[in-house]
Amino acid sequence: MRSSYLFTSESVSEGHPDKVSDQISDAIVDLFLAKDPEARVACETLTTTQTVILAGEIRGRGIMDTDGTWAEGIEQEIEDTVRRTVREIGYEQDGFHWETLRFENNLHPQSAHIAQGVDSSGNKDEGAGDQGIMFGFACDETPDLMPATLDYSHKILHRMAADRKSGAAPFLEPDAKSQLTLRYKDGKPVACTAVVVSTQHAEGYDKGDQEAELKSYVKRVVGEILPDGFITDETKWHINPTGSFVIGGPDGDAGLTGRKIIVDTYGGAAPHGGGAFSGKDPTKVDRSAAYITRYLAKNVVAAGLAKRCTIQIAYAIGVSEPLSLYVDTHGTAAEGVTDEKIEDAIRAIPELGGLTPRAIRTHLGLNKPIYRKSAAYGHFGREATGDYFPWERTDLVAPLKAALA
Repeated sequence: MRSSYLFTSESVSEGHPDKVSDQISDAIVDLFLAKDPEARVACETLTTTQTVILAGEIRGRGIMDTDGTWAEGIEQEIEDTVRRTVREIGYEQDGFHWETLRFENNLHPQSAHIAQGVDSSGNKDEGAGDQGIMFGFACDETPDLMPATLDYSHKILHRMAADRKSGAAPFLEPDAKSQLTLRYKDGKPVACTAVVVSTQHAEGYDKGDQEAELKSYVKRVVGEILPDGFITDETKWHINPTGSFVIGGPDGDAGLTGRKIIVDTYGGAAPHGGGAFSGKDPTKVDRSAAYITRYLAKNVVAAGLAKRCTIQIAYAIGVSEPLSLYVDTHGTAAEGVTDEKIEDAIRAIPELGGLTPRAIRTHLGLNKPIYRKSAAYGHFGREATGDYFPWERTDLVAPLKAALA
C-alpha cells in the first residue's frame, strides 16, 4: 500500500433519481417481508419524468399466488407505498410529484426454476439465490470503520437533507451529489484538498445574494462534518459548478435500481462483487453475503486484529455452503495474527452457525422489513439500532479473539 496519496469518493442524496429507485424497490421489499418473512422479492424500479415503473419477480403468502393472482388489496398497497416513498423523499414538483405521477406495476411470479434451487426441501438446505462473489471491508479511518472519503461524503448530504426537511435550508431541493478528495499521509487522512457539492435548489439561488447564501451554507455544513483542520486555505471548492440546478431528480435524469453500488458500499476503496443490494430479499446473497462480510471485516478491525480488512465470499446458485472464504488485511494485521488464522477463526465461531444463506439470515435477523433505511447514504457505516443495520454490530469481537487464542 502507498502511505501518502490523494483519494476521492462520492455520494448521492436520497433525491438522486437512482436513489429514488433504490428506495422504492426497498420499500416494496419491506412491504412484502412484513406480510411474509419468507417472501421472495426481486424488484426493479425505473423513475423518469412523472413516471414510476416496477418490474421483477416475487413470491409470498398474502402477496401473490403462483399463477400470478394478487392477494386482495395488495396492488393498492404497492401503489400507496410507492407514492408515500416519493412524498417522504420530498418530490412535489411539476416534473415529478408523488400524487400525480403515473405508476405502472409489472411485478410477476418468481421463476419456478429459480425457486427449486433456493428453497429447502427434504435433506437439502436453502441454497444461494444466485451465483456470485461478495466483498466486505472495514478500516480504522473513521469511528464508523469506513473509508473517510465516503463516510464524510454521505454525512454531508444526510445533513443537507435533514436541513431541507426541517426548514433550516428551505432553498434546497431533494437531488444532490457530493464528492471529497482527501490527502492521506502515512495511510491516514489528514486534509481535504477538494470539495464538490452539486445540489438542486429553488429558483433564483444560482445568482447574486441567494447564490452566495447557498454556497455559504454548503461550506458551513462541510466544515462541521469534516474533522478540525481538514479544511485549509488550499482546499478547492466546487459548489454547483455547472451553474443553475433547478430541474433535477427523475425529471432531470432517469433513475434505475442498483446503479449506485459503489456509493452503497465503500466508495471505491474496496472491491465490489458487482451485484446490487436494493430490491432483493435476503435469500439473494448479493445482499445478505455482502452484509455478513462487512460484519466480519468490521469485527476484525474493531477487535484490533488489523487496521484494514477485506473479506471475499463466493457462492453457486442453489448451493448452501460457500465455495470460498478469503481474508486480506493488507499487511496491517496485529503481531502474531495472519490472514489464514483469521479465516480459520471465522469458520470456528459457533455464534455464527456457519456461512450458509440461512445461517446468515438467522444470525443477522434479515427477514424483517428493515431495508428502505439502507437505500440512501450507504448500507455500511450506519448505527445499529433495534432491528436496523445488524451487520454494523461489533458483537463478534470477543468470539474472534477467543477463536484466535
